[in-house]
Amino acid sequence: MYKILLSVLLLAFSAISNVYAKEVAEQKDATWKANFKRVALEYSNTSVSNAKEYQDSPNAKLSSDSEKMIKGVFDFALERETSHGMWSNKLFMEYGETKVEEADGETSTTENADKILLTTEYNDKMWKYNDADIGPFASIGYQTEFTTNDDAPRTKTFRGMVGIKLFNGKYIKELYGAAVQEWDLTYSDDIKKSAYELGIKAEYPLREGVKFQLDTYFRDYVYFSRYEKTDFDYEFNVTGRMDVALVDCISLAPYLTYFEAKARGANSKGSNFLIGLSVAYANLFDL
Repeated sequence: MYKILLSVLLLAFSAISNVYAKEVAEQKDATWKANFKRVALEYSNTSVSNAKEYQDSPNAKLSSDSEKMIKGVFDFALERETSHGMWSNKLFMEYGETKVEEADGETSTTENADKILLTTEYNDKMWKYNDADIGPFASIGYQTEFTTNDDAPRTKTFRGMVGIKLFNGKYIKELYGAAVQEWDLTYSDDIKKSAYELGIKAEYPLREGVKFQLDTYFRDYVYFSRYEKTDFDYEFNVTGRMDVALVDCISLAPYLTYFEAKARGANSKGSNFLIGLSVAYANLFDL
């Protein structure tokens, strides 16, 4: 299995390098673009005063815990697009915490998001479908996190993907299916994993300055080189945002996110549902 993983990663790297070298030679005038897809601060707050004195009140709004959630998101890509394809070097980071102040005065803080993902990807333009490009793609990425989750080790995973993608559409920005190979170094004994992944990113303008955005993926693992009870059998994530332009490149967006996964050692699936509000910056410019 290790040889298969290495072969997929080398194939992805070779395909990206060869095609990109060809495009550099053929189209030296192509420019790099800095794509700040989303730099956002997300926040929600529930503030309750004197909750301890209202523990016997029939109105739960007066006896509940105070809760604050704050999360930062940085989604950036350095892109070079030609008539043959698109080369993207991406950095995605997010970190969030929830702080709960209980009625008895005790305070606890938990992470609700922690992810760093570095990816290099090449999308080939082989066919056209209406306004969208279609073609094979390959990517290599590394995922880790800012801090460890309680007593769990820090996430350290290399991920290679090879598949086919529809992209650059008017409404569908990405629609793909891919074979996935992972080399998980999170634990002292590494784990090789195989999976398939489906994903879509879309946006639809409702009126001037207002658009709905959808971002979702499903990853199903079909092979593990060894057993680890915390590994996921599958994971599913969907985020929907109603993006409202404020000024220039700044927008305000109410959003909801649902994440679901099933650990190999768990009897039932786990899920996380979040509703919040974000202020975001997005811009694209030539370098």
